[in-house]
Amino acid sequence: MFNKILIANRGEIACRIIRTARDMGVKTVAVYSDADADALHVRTADEAVRLGPAPVADSYLRSDLIIQAALDTGAEAIHPGYGFLSENPDFVDAVTKAGLKFIGPSADAIRAMGLKDAAKALMIKAGVPVVPGYHGADQNPDLLAAEADKIGYPVLIKAVAGGGGKGMRLVEKAADFLENLNSAQAEGKTAFGNPDVLIEKYIQSPRHIEVQVFGDGTDAVHLFERDCSLQRRHQKVIEEAPAPGMTDAMRSAMGDAAVTAAKAIGYAGAGTIEFIVDGSNGLHPDGFWFMEMNTRLQVEHPVTEAITGVDLVAWQLLVASGQGLPIQQDDLSITGHAFEARLYAEDVPAGFLPAIGTLSHLSFPETARIDSGVTQGDTISPWYDPMIAKVTTYGPDRTTALRKLSDALAATHVAGTTTNVGFLGALSRHVGFAAGDVDTGLIARDIDALTAQNDPTALDVAAAAFCAAGLTDADGPMTGFALWQPLPQTVHLGLGDDDCDAVVAFVDGNTCDVTTPFGTIRLTRGTGGWRSAAKALPKAVRHVGQVTVFGGTATCFDIVDPLAREGSAGSGDAVMAPMPGLIQDVAVTVGQAVSEGDRLVVLEAMKMEHVLRAPRDGVVAKLGAALGDQVVAGAELVTLEAADGDTS
Repeated sequence: MFNKILIANRGEIACRIIRTARDMGVKTVAVYSDADADALHVRTADEAVRLGPAPVADSYLRSDLIIQAALDTGAEAIHPGYGFLSENPDFVDAVTKAGLKFIGPSADAIRAMGLKDAAKALMIKAGVPVVPGYHGADQNPDLLAAEADKIGYPVLIKAVAGGGGKGMRLVEKAADFLENLNSAQAEGKTAFGNPDVLIEKYIQSPRHIEVQVFGDGTDAVHLFERDCSLQRRHQKVIEEAPAPGMTDAMRSAMGDAAVTAAKAIGYAGAGTIEFIVDGSNGLHPDGFWFMEMNTRLQVEHPVTEAITGVDLVAWQLLVASGQGLPIQQDDLSITGHAFEARLYAEDVPAGFLPAIGTLSHLSFPETARIDSGVTQGDTISPWYDPMIAKVTTYGPDRTTALRKLSDALAATHVAGTTTNVGFLGALSRHVGFAAGDVDTGLIARDIDALTAQNDPTALDVAAAAFCAAGLTDADGPMTGFALWQPLPQTVHLGLGDDDCDAVVAFVDGNTCDVTTPFGTIRLTRGTGGWRSAAKALPKAVRHVGQVTVFGGTATCFDIVDPLAREGSAGSGDAVMAPMPGLIQDVAVTVGQAVSEGDRLVVLEAMKMEHVLRAPRDGVVAKLGAALGDQVVAGAELVTLEAADGDTS
């Protein structure tokens, strides 16, 4: 076994690897950028080495600096985590050339599965079923359009070097093919340095079921399946293991196909074989097709660990150090059910835009496994993936595990940034999902209901007012005392663009009336704190001019200084950056006439491409940014003015 390893990653996966390494008596070396100098993985590791500035190209993608850090600190091996350099065969070659061990598959195995078209050709040769499509090298747009016509719409355009939904476009009719092809190629080139694409038949009622495999370079086993069908724009949201509705026959067929795929490339370490499954009429052994292989540990590996009792990171270290598979296929079995939800800093009402901010309050329930790379007081920066944590729950059956997930999400409290916890909670309570009736289109079909924003209740406003006024923990019978009648206190709150003032009037030290825009309620204090009838006052925390109330969802109120209220003004002519990012394309020039919906600017942020379009017809009066500029959230990128003769 290794004495010391370096982890070429950051965030929750680095912390996860450190935890297992420490349990095995292996020392760890963290690497970090300037943006991560005080990050949790840096604080947790035995040693830490600075790589460079915040941009990944200057830090986490600098293979030369990472290898030198391993050599300088006496590390014997490098664990890549996932993302960054984890599936870069040139990095594996460089690690090996430096006399270090790479904790993962060989460079040849990564190359074999790195390009989707070549991987599918290999799988066809190995006898693994694949989705009908075009995987050729000829990237002539006319040829690609003709191949799409042959396959039959709808089709998926996918970057051959892609992953995580990047460089992927669903095209439902021929008239939209070329526009989507150009977009997919541009995103593929930006994200992976390769614009080539493949085209596949789009399965109408698809489920995304993947099989966890593990090999030692000669032999391989599978650790059963995970269902990752709950996706938004091809990105996973909630995963579970095992897959609902799975039959013994199909599990056996998928497992055998996955092991065949792993053995075909002499795979060593943890990997995932992803299948697209036709869920239109139940699960059948002839209704699944190979999509791709992820030659690394997956984000959702905790659900597999929960149902098998296996520590996959421990297995990685054992096999990389020269040992064979810890156990054989017949020794593996499934016990219970598990779910994982990905908690992100993102603005759901604004279209799931990544968010930033300082985590002024962060708490999780003890009933769930929490994999996180941040703690209270840390900052979610614009430089990297905005994941806050993975919340995993386990139970003896699916119903219990899902109920525990819903409860855990309700008890997950984050203040200081906007999160998707309310959206995740709504998904965990979705009737169809609870019944196991899932496919990759579920979220898109029910997106309005899942993202609906409920108005705060009078109790929520009361909790905000009490917290803002410092009354939540007020104690004693003289609290709020007035000589002849209740003395009202107005607490000025803001909710978005609206005033949400509350008037607090104590009747006595244990009774209080709170008047809010949503009605007046009476609060009484008992041994458990303040309550209204049978409901306790929700938890609330105050942070830098705001107070966040954790009721059904987290609601953030501004604490308003009545002397500093300002009216809002705006012509609606400015197109502003919704988040910090890099300008990848400016599609217009000053003086150019545009129509509503026209493409104006492309902003790259949080590893995603965001197209900003014209909000109305007009003429470009001003450009506030140029190609290659790094802009802040709220920066005015394009200013429109009315066209000549337009008086609107």
